[in-house]
Amino acid sequence: MVRNTVAGWTFILPNFIGFAALTLIPVVVLFYMAFTNWNVFGVADWVGTANFRRMWNDASFWTALRNTLYYTVFHIPLTMAAALGLALLLNRKLRGVAFFRTVAFFPYITSIVAIAVVWNQLFSPEYGPVNAFLRGLGADNPPGWTTSADWSMPAVIIVGTWRYMGYYMLLFLAGLQTIPAQLYEAAQIDGATPWQRFVNVTLPGLRHTTFFVTVMLTIESFKVFDLILVMTDGGPGQSTLVLSQYIYQKGFEENQFGYASAISIVLFAICFGITVIQFMVNKRRNS
Repeated sequence: MVRNTVAGWTFILPNFIGFAALTLIPVVVLFYMAFTNWNVFGVADWVGTANFRRMWNDASFWTALRNTLYYTVFHIPLTMAAALGLALLLNRKLRGVAFFRTVAFFPYITSIVAIAVVWNQLFSPEYGPVNAFLRGLGADNPPGWTTSADWSMPAVIIVGTWRYMGYYMLLFLAGLQTIPAQLYEAAQIDGATPWQRFVNVTLPGLRHTTFFVTVMLTIESFKVFDLILVMTDGGPGQSTLVLSQYIYQKGFEENQFGYASAISIVLFAICFGITVIQFMVNKRRNS
């Protein structure tokens, strides 16, 4: 018994050491640093809740929070709809379906820098093919996209949806393939239309997958960083500044690690609170 216990701990110890060194300890330090004034080079001075009081009066923080909510509110339903639509389309026995699944998934593993460069060219106000297409449809003043404070966030949301829909498509595909074919056959025999089969068979069968995708998308949306950093760098102005980028600016650009840690705790609290609510709602629905 002791030998088995020692052998078990031997297997998990390397992973636990890595988790403790790279995740657990930094998180514990983060909660301490949020109550200090620290610039890396000096001693961390305890300031209590001063960082959180400063945050309350920080207009840039509220702008970043609004932009993060803006991105999240639109990114989640658009990505879920696109991913589910692709999954339904590619869940059929078609010639070359594996190729099309790969093509749909490819943006997720493509370099974010390459994605930003290509889409910035596509969204170019003067020479981009997107605006050229809109002009061809009769639009006299097409959007400025990433050069416009009003259209920069919609442009980022479009690219974010395009990038992530392939990954969540695979999750929906896995969920679709667990739904028994007999349910569709029975519904068809009863005279159900394709829409009725989708509403009464597909959606209930995807309940657990949809819940998982919603949770993952929520967390991913709130911590969006790399896409905005390389595509707009938070601009024009602060029109696409989000919390993750604001944390990066305060910590690594302005050397205010105590204040950046406090903002990180707020972001963590928001994600944790929304996730708890999602689990409670899902549990109530299943009970």
